[in-house]
Amino acid sequence: MAKQGQTEQGRETTALERKGLEGLTAAANQAATSAPAGRKGLPPVHLWNPPFCGDLDMRIAGDGTWFYMGTPIGRPALVRLFSTILKREDGKHFLVTPVEKVGIRVDDAPFLAVEMQTQQDARGRLLRFRTNVDDWVDCERGHGLRFTAAADGGLTPYLHVRAGLWAKVTRALYYDLVDMGEERVVDGEAMFGVESGGEFFAMADAKQVRDAL
Repeated sequence: MAKQGQTEQGRETTALERKGLEGLTAAANQAATSAPAGRKGLPPVHLWNPPFCGDLDMRIAGDGTWFYMGTPIGRPALVRLFSTILKREDGKHFLVTPVEKVGIRVDDAPFLAVEMQTQQDARGRLLRFRTNVDDWVDCERGHGLRFTAAADGGLTPYLHVRAGLWAKVTRALYYDLVDMGEERVVDGEAMFGVESGGEFFAMADAKQVRDAL
Protein backbone atom coordinates (compact mmCIF):
# COMPACT_ATOMS: atom_id res chain seq x y z
CA MET A 1 0.00 0.00 0.00
CA ALA A 2 1.31 3.45 -0.91
CA LYS A 3 2.15 5.80 1.88
CA GLN A 4 -0.17 8.69 2.58
CA GLY A 5 0.63 11.54 0.22
CA GLN A 6 1.97 9.21 -2.48
CA THR A 7 0.46 7.60 -5.55
CA GLU A 8 0.74 3.88 -6.24
CA GLN A 9 3.67 4.70 -8.54
CA GLY A 10 5.48 6.34 -5.63
CA ARG A 11 5.14 9.94 -6.81
CA GLU A 12 4.32 12.27 -3.96
CA THR A 13 1.02 14.03 -4.41
CA THR A 14 0.85 17.80 -4.20
CA ALA A 15 -1.28 19.73 -1.74
CA LEU A 16 -3.47 20.84 -4.63
CA GLU A 17 -3.86 17.28 -5.88
CA ARG A 18 -4.97 16.06 -2.48
CA LYS A 19 -7.78 18.61 -2.64
CA GLY A 20 -9.17 16.85 -5.71
CA LEU A 21 -10.64 18.46 -8.80
CA GLU A 22 -13.04 20.58 -6.74
CA GLY A 23 -10.14 21.93 -4.71
CA LEU A 24 -8.18 22.66 -7.87
CA THR A 25 -11.15 24.50 -9.29
CA ALA A 26 -11.55 26.58 -6.13
CA ALA A 27 -7.85 27.45 -6.12
CA ALA A 28 -7.99 28.46 -9.78
CA ASN A 29 -11.09 30.58 -9.21
CA GLN A 30 -9.44 32.30 -6.28
CA ALA A 31 -6.30 32.94 -8.30
CA ALA A 32 -8.32 34.41 -11.15
CA THR A 33 -9.96 36.93 -8.84
CA SER A 34 -7.21 37.58 -6.30
CA ALA A 35 -5.43 40.31 -8.24
CA PRO A 36 -6.34 42.99 -10.77
CA ALA A 37 -6.94 41.41 -14.15
CA GLY A 38 -4.16 41.60 -16.68
CA ARG A 39 -4.49 42.10 -20.39
CA LYS A 40 -7.58 40.63 -22.00
CA GLY A 41 -9.02 39.90 -18.55
CA LEU A 42 -6.40 37.28 -17.69
CA PRO A 43 -4.89 37.04 -14.19
CA PRO A 44 -1.31 38.43 -14.04
CA VAL A 45 0.49 35.10 -13.70
CA HIS A 46 3.68 36.76 -15.00
CA LEU A 47 3.83 38.66 -11.70
CA TRP A 48 3.46 35.57 -9.51
CA ASN A 49 6.52 33.65 -8.38
CA PRO A 50 5.30 31.23 -5.68
CA PRO A 51 7.28 28.19 -4.50
CA PHE A 52 7.21 25.05 -6.64
CA CYS A 53 4.99 22.46 -4.96
CA GLY A 54 5.62 19.43 -7.18
CA ASP A 55 4.11 17.93 -10.31
CA LEU A 56 0.38 17.51 -10.72
CA ASP A 57 -1.18 14.52 -12.49
CA MET A 58 -2.61 16.75 -15.21
CA ARG A 59 -1.84 16.47 -18.91
CA ILE A 60 -2.73 18.34 -22.09
CA ALA A 61 -2.78 15.91 -25.01
CA GLY A 62 -1.75 16.77 -28.54
CA ASP A 63 -5.38 17.16 -29.58
CA GLY A 64 -5.99 19.77 -26.87
CA THR A 65 -7.80 17.45 -24.44
CA TRP A 66 -7.02 18.08 -20.76
CA PHE A 67 -6.69 15.05 -18.47
CA TYR A 68 -6.73 14.97 -14.68
CA MET A 69 -5.46 11.76 -13.10
CA GLY A 70 -5.96 9.97 -16.41
CA THR A 71 -9.57 11.12 -16.94
CA PRO A 72 -10.54 13.72 -19.56
CA ILE A 73 -11.86 16.99 -18.17
CA GLY A 74 -15.17 17.21 -20.00
CA ARG A 75 -16.26 20.67 -18.85
CA PRO A 76 -15.08 23.37 -21.30
CA ALA A 77 -15.56 26.10 -18.68
CA LEU A 78 -13.21 24.25 -16.33
CA VAL A 79 -10.56 23.81 -19.03
CA ARG A 80 -10.89 27.51 -19.81
CA LEU A 81 -10.42 28.37 -16.12
CA PHE A 82 -7.28 26.27 -15.77
CA SER A 83 -5.89 27.75 -18.99
CA THR A 84 -5.99 31.24 -17.49
CA ILE A 85 -3.45 30.30 -14.79
CA LEU A 86 -1.14 28.43 -17.16
CA LYS A 87 2.48 29.59 -17.25
CA ARG A 88 5.59 28.46 -19.11
CA GLU A 89 9.06 28.69 -17.59
CA ASP A 90 12.30 27.14 -18.84
CA GLY A 91 10.43 25.00 -21.35
CA LYS A 92 8.03 23.55 -18.76
CA HIS A 93 4.37 24.27 -18.09
CA PHE A 94 2.81 25.06 -14.72
CA LEU A 95 -0.48 26.00 -13.13
CA VAL A 96 0.23 29.02 -10.95
CA THR A 97 -1.61 30.74 -8.13
CA PRO A 98 -0.22 33.53 -5.94
CA VAL A 99 0.79 30.94 -3.31
CA GLU A 100 1.80 27.76 -5.17
CA LYS A 101 3.04 26.45 -8.51
CA VAL A 102 2.55 22.90 -9.81
CA GLY A 103 3.96 21.29 -12.93
CA ILE A 104 1.77 19.70 -15.60
CA ARG A 105 2.57 17.73 -18.77
CA VAL A 106 1.95 19.13 -22.24
CA ASP A 107 2.38 16.68 -25.11
CA ASP A 108 2.76 19.35 -27.82
CA ALA A 109 1.29 22.84 -27.45
CA PRO A 110 -1.15 23.80 -24.68
CA PHE A 111 -3.69 25.28 -27.10
CA LEU A 112 -5.19 24.60 -30.52
CA ALA A 113 -6.05 27.27 -33.08
CA VAL A 114 -9.40 26.01 -34.36
CA GLU A 115 -10.88 28.94 -36.30
CA MET A 116 -9.45 31.70 -38.49
CA GLN A 117 -10.93 34.97 -39.70
CA THR A 118 -9.46 37.25 -42.36
CA GLN A 119 -9.88 40.98 -41.84
CA GLN A 120 -8.36 44.17 -43.19
CA ASP A 121 -6.83 47.06 -41.28
CA ALA A 122 -4.39 49.87 -42.02
CA ARG A 123 -1.58 47.33 -42.30
CA GLY A 124 -3.42 45.18 -44.83
CA ARG A 125 -4.56 41.63 -44.15
CA LEU A 126 -5.02 40.62 -40.53
CA LEU A 127 -5.55 36.97 -39.57
CA ARG A 128 -7.43 36.37 -36.32
CA PHE A 129 -7.40 32.94 -34.69
CA ARG A 130 -9.73 31.46 -32.08
CA THR A 131 -8.24 28.90 -29.74
CA ASN A 132 -9.96 25.88 -28.25
CA VAL A 133 -10.45 27.85 -25.00
CA ASP A 134 -12.15 30.73 -26.89
CA ASP A 135 -9.30 33.23 -26.84
CA TRP A 136 -9.03 35.37 -29.97
CA VAL A 137 -5.48 36.17 -31.05
CA ASP A 138 -4.50 38.64 -33.77
CA CYS A 139 -1.58 37.31 -35.81
CA GLU A 140 0.93 40.16 -35.79
CA ARG A 141 4.25 41.17 -34.26
CA GLY A 142 4.52 39.44 -30.88
CA HIS A 143 1.83 36.93 -31.83
CA GLY A 144 3.41 35.41 -34.87
CA LEU A 145 3.34 32.11 -36.69
CA ARG A 146 6.17 29.59 -36.76
CA PHE A 147 6.35 26.45 -38.85
CA THR A 148 8.09 23.22 -37.86
CA ALA A 149 8.73 20.03 -39.80
CA ALA A 150 5.97 17.45 -39.32
CA ALA A 151 6.44 13.68 -39.15
CA ASP A 152 4.70 13.26 -42.52
CA GLY A 153 7.19 15.54 -44.23
CA GLY A 154 4.92 18.57 -44.23
CA LEU A 155 4.80 21.52 -41.88
CA THR A 156 2.99 22.14 -38.60
CA PRO A 157 2.15 25.78 -37.86
CA TYR A 158 2.03 27.25 -34.36
CA LEU A 159 0.66 30.61 -33.22
CA HIS A 160 2.16 32.48 -30.27
CA VAL A 161 -0.73 33.16 -27.88
CA ARG A 162 1.04 34.81 -24.94
CA ALA A 163 4.17 34.62 -22.79
CA GLY A 164 5.71 31.55 -24.42
CA LEU A 165 2.39 29.69 -24.73
CA TRP A 166 1.63 28.42 -28.23
CA ALA A 167 -1.37 27.09 -30.11
CA LYS A 168 -1.01 24.38 -32.72
CA VAL A 169 -2.91 25.38 -35.85
CA THR A 170 -5.25 22.66 -37.10
CA ARG A 171 -4.48 20.92 -40.38
CA ALA A 172 -7.54 22.42 -42.09
CA LEU A 173 -6.40 25.95 -41.22
CA TYR A 174 -2.87 25.11 -42.33
CA TYR A 175 -4.20 24.36 -45.83
CA ASP A 176 -5.99 27.73 -45.79
CA LEU A 177 -2.69 29.42 -44.92
CA VAL A 178 -0.96 27.63 -47.81
CA ASP A 179 -3.70 28.76 -50.19
CA MET A 180 -3.15 32.42 -49.27
CA GLY A 181 0.64 32.11 -49.22
CA GLU A 182 3.04 34.01 -51.47
CA GLU A 183 6.71 34.24 -52.30
CA ARG A 184 8.90 37.02 -50.92
CA VAL A 185 12.62 37.64 -50.63
CA VAL A 186 13.74 37.46 -46.99
CA ASP A 187 17.40 38.21 -46.22
CA GLY A 188 18.25 37.54 -49.85
CA GLU A 189 16.42 34.20 -49.98
CA ALA A 190 13.15 33.46 -51.78
CA MET A 191 10.71 32.27 -49.13
CA PHE A 192 7.11 31.11 -49.21
CA GLY A 193 4.90 32.40 -46.42
CA VAL A 194 1.86 34.38 -45.37
CA GLU A 195 1.35 38.03 -44.42
CA SER A 196 -0.67 39.20 -41.44
CA GLY A 197 -0.69 42.38 -39.37
CA GLY A 198 2.05 43.96 -41.44
CA GLU A 199 4.42 41.02 -40.88
CA PHE A 200 5.53 38.24 -43.22
CA PHE A 201 5.75 34.80 -41.64
CA ALA A 202 7.92 32.48 -43.72
CA MET A 203 6.87 28.84 -44.00
CA ALA A 204 9.62 27.32 -46.10
CA ASP A 205 12.13 27.87 -48.89
CA ALA A 206 10.15 28.88 -51.97
CA LYS A 207 11.98 26.43 -54.28
CA GLN A 208 11.16 23.54 -51.96
CA VAL A 209 7.51 24.53 -52.03
CA ARG A 210 7.49 24.80 -55.81
CA ASP A 211 9.18 21.41 -56.19
CA ALA A 212 6.61 19.83 -53.86
CA LEU A 213 3.67 21.07 -55.96
